[in-house]
Amino acid sequence: MGRLTLNGCQLSGAAVVLAASCCAAPIAPPPAGKLYQGVYYDGVGTDTHDPTEHDVTAADVIKYESTVGSKATWVYFSDNWFESRAFPASTCAWIRHLGKIPYIRLMLRSGVDQMRAEKMFALTRIIQGDFDADLRQWARQAKDFASPVLIEWGTEPNGKWFSWNGKWNGGAARGPATYISAYRHIVDLTRSEGAHNLQWVWHVNWDDDPDAQWNRFEDYYPGDKYCDWVALSIYGPLTPQAKDDCESFASKLNHAYSRITHVAPGKPLVIAEFGCDLHNKHCVAASWARGALDEIFSGKWPGLIGFCWWNEGWQNDDVKRHNTDMIISHDRELENVFRDQFSENATKLQATAIPSK
Repeated sequence: MGRLTLNGCQLSGAAVVLAASCCAAPIAPPPAGKLYQGVYYDGVGTDTHDPTEHDVTAADVIKYESTVGSKATWVYFSDNWFESRAFPASTCAWIRHLGKIPYIRLMLRSGVDQMRAEKMFALTRIIQGDFDADLRQWARQAKDFASPVLIEWGTEPNGKWFSWNGKWNGGAARGPATYISAYRHIVDLTRSEGAHNLQWVWHVNWDDDPDAQWNRFEDYYPGDKYCDWVALSIYGPLTPQAKDDCESFASKLNHAYSRITHVAPGKPLVIAEFGCDLHNKHCVAASWARGALDEIFSGKWPGLIGFCWWNEGWQNDDVKRHNTDMIISHDRELENVFRDQFSENATKLQATAIPSK
């Protein structure tokens, strides 16, 4: 194909299709029977700092694709406002240059610490407009990017690890409703700035923590007009020491699928995050992943259109053997599972995003 320069970035191949054919159009689901695949990468499990969830590079994407023997459709990364409130244009540009879709986790947070109330970007402050000027500027920069961007805000709201969970925002009385108001405020504001190339994904955890009626993920749903896709996180054990979470991916998806398709009927579903620690004593990562991929490719879930393994490692304490590691290339057996599954199901993978007509 020919070449195109957009906003100073020279594009070629699939990137021309993205930039020239669907500047503001959303991404359509893949054809029936096919799935998109995302790639996420950050950290190696021995970092001396907390992962920032955006360290991925073009080389990392290429290495991942070589490792698993398959092409990814989107690149998933976090945009932390404690580091910058500017639209991550440079990261999005190199992702587009690779012919892929940026998928941004918009993280209005004051740090990566979890299990606490937010110090700066409290939901009430978002709702009352304290950050509107920054959000408007961010949205204008997103609009200027002029090609599709998948985006989520308020990731896994039914999990108490994130500060936007209801536990930290009024509990049963006000928590989910406050989240919904903040979510809608952000989406309405970005749309008012003309950033229609943003495609909103509402992303929840497969189960609810705390496990309480008021904290069911259904109660955080912002409404059909506020999301284009919906997403689930489904993990096995997340640390070497964890003794729970060894249930199969299939059982967890079965638990969540009917719930999410009931609250958001007709919305395309992605498994935005799935993974399993490589060194857990109670669960073999390769076996867990094989079962997960069997289920993903089974065709049993008609709403499912894509998936992404969480390739990351991080420290849990000062003991190295306690570090979490979910990076595929660090385990030969896990690497072989991905290569074999992707080879066997090659006709079910849709590498290039399809623009809506």
